[in-house]
Parts: sequence; C-alpha cells; structure tokens
Amino acid sequence: MDVQRTGSMVRPPSPMDSLEKQLSCPICLDMFTKPVVILPCQHNLCRSCASDLYDSRNPYRFSGGVFRCPTCRFEVVLDRHGVHGLQRNLLVENIIDIYKQQQEGSNSGSTETTLKPKETKEPLCQEHEDEKINIYCVTCQVPTCSMCKVFGQHKDCEVAPLASVYQTQKGELSNAIDTLVASNGRLQALLNQMEDACRAVQDNAQRAKQGLGERFDLLYAVLEERKTILLEQIGKEQDEKVAALRALAQRYGERLQATTELTDSAVRALEQSGAAEFLLASKGLITQTKDAAKSSMGEDRPEPGFEKMDHFTVATEHVEAVLSKMDFGVGGGDDDEFEDAEEEEEEEEEEEEE
Repeated sequence: MDVQRTGSMVRPPSPMDSLEKQLSCPICLDMFTKPVVILPCQHNLCRSCASDLYDSRNPYRFSGGVFRCPTCRFEVVLDRHGVHGLQRNLLVENIIDIYKQQQEGSNSGSTETTLKPKETKEPLCQEHEDEKINIYCVTCQVPTCSMCKVFGQHKDCEVAPLASVYQTQKGELSNAIDTLVASNGRLQALLNQMEDACRAVQDNAQRAKQGLGERFDLLYAVLEERKTILLEQIGKEQDEKVAALRALAQRYGERLQATTELTDSAVRALEQSGAAEFLLASKGLITQTKDAAKSSMGEDRPEPGFEKMDHFTVATEHVEAVLSKMDFGVGGGDDDEFEDAEEEEEEEEEEEEE
C-alpha cells in the first residue's frame, strides 16, 4: 500500500549549509567564536572552548598540559602558556566574517537556515523588569539597559553599544591574559634560576667545607710532625745528660770504693801496737791517703745548671695569635704575621743546630 506524503519536501543541502558545518566548533556545535585556534592536527576550536577543555584536564594551567582533540583524538601537548600558546587561524576567522556578511545581506524573508549564535542567558536590568542589558555606560563603567539611559540614573552619562565594548574589553582581557601568561613564564624561569642557584650554593659550600677540612687536617699533621721532632730532641738530650751523669756517678763510685778500702787499711795500721810494724806500713799509707784526698777534691763535676731543660721551651704565643685570627680571604696584615712567625721559627732552628 502506497503511503501518500504531505507537507513540503526536504530541502537538499546547499553550499552554505556545508560551509556552516565546516565553521562549526566540535565542542559547542555552534559557529566558531573568535579568536579561533588551530591545533597541531590542523583541526580548529574556539579558543574559549579549547581553554575550557584544557582547564578541565589540567588544573595547574601554568605548568603545561595535555588534552586530546575532540575531532581526531590527537594528543595536544601545550607549553607553560597553555591554550594562549596555540596559533590563531586567521583564515577561518576571515571566512567567518565573510559568511556573516553574506548572511546579513541575504533576503530577510529567506527560509534558509542560518547559523545561530551560542545560546546565552542575557541578564535583565534590576531597575526595569523585563529590560535586557543592551548598552554600556562609559561614564560609570557598567552595563545597563536603554530605559536607564532614557529615564534612569544613566540619562546624563555617555553610553556605547554593548557589543562594541564587549569586543574591545574581551580583546583587552585576552591581551592581558597573554601578557600575564608571558609574565608567569618569566617568573617560572626566575624560579628555576633560583633553584639552580640554591643547588650551586649547596654544592659550592660542600666543596668549601671539604677544602677547609683538608687544610685543617694538614695543619694538624704539620703540628703533630713538628711535635714529634721536638719531643725527639728533648729525649735525645735527656738520654745524653743522664748517660753522662751515670758515667760520672760510676767513676765516683769506683773512687769511693777505693778510698774506702784505703781508709780501712789505714785504720788497721793505726790499731797495730808495735811501733816498728806501724812504721813499715805507715809511710806508704800516708802517701796513698794524701793522694786519694787530693784527687777527690779535683774530681770532674757537672756544670752548674747542667740538669736544667728550660731551653726547650717553645714560644707559641705569636702562633696562637695568628691562628685565633685565621679567617677566609687572609689579608696582607695576617700574611706579615705568618712571615714573622716563620722567620722566628727559622732563627730558633738555627740556634738549636749551633
């Protein structure tokens, strides 16, 4: 059974319909709103739609980010400038302008379907109900309605079309955002420089600490070596003096033993009762006793102060003063003190060798 159709026939698509489809944003499904950005995959988006898509995927918008093209799912990688780092598609923007001019010049009674702007909920004036806000008060810098200009508080103010002010301030805000994003990029670069400088300071400080430790370890080693040498000198003279005294004491002991035996012989001679017997032995004993007494009086003795070791005293006051003033970047005054200390040490060593 045939079905009889009524009504008008479906209109075949026109070239303007195809152009309209090409000029539609795949996100908002309406005509592109300038500025239009072109993605690396050559698809186009309204920059506002691209920004919404980018912000939904990347809450930290100043750190770069990634989102996928809604048309081909190509992964778009953005730098720290975000969506504002994408290039504008001026060709598409010019085509949109030409298309709108054609639509405005077409017959107002035409039944052809035109692109509808994005549906927006226009705010109403609070002073005049049902009056849309459609003009901008330049004097007060606020949007208002026509009734406010005619009868209301803005009747003496300078006004301008809302659309022109909207486009102007939108462009200014877009430029301000671009400037702010560029400024954020410079701030990020400064932050990176500060981080690099912090790491450099830490590395340099670590090297300085290591170098300072090595220098002090060297000083400790020099002091220990010098201490060992001086202790050896004291020990050497100690051994020499003790050996000399012990040798002298041995000679004294031997002499004391000999004189003691001679004294005993003399005493025994005195105890003899016979005069002839005494006289036979007394002559030799008298000579030996006198010689022994004389030799004991001229016996070698240590020089006065032979036992003293005061000459091994080291004067460290000047070195202590120099070390207590040790600092980074030693100046000329400290260098002179070091030189004086070195000269005094050399003189002391020469005196000790002599």
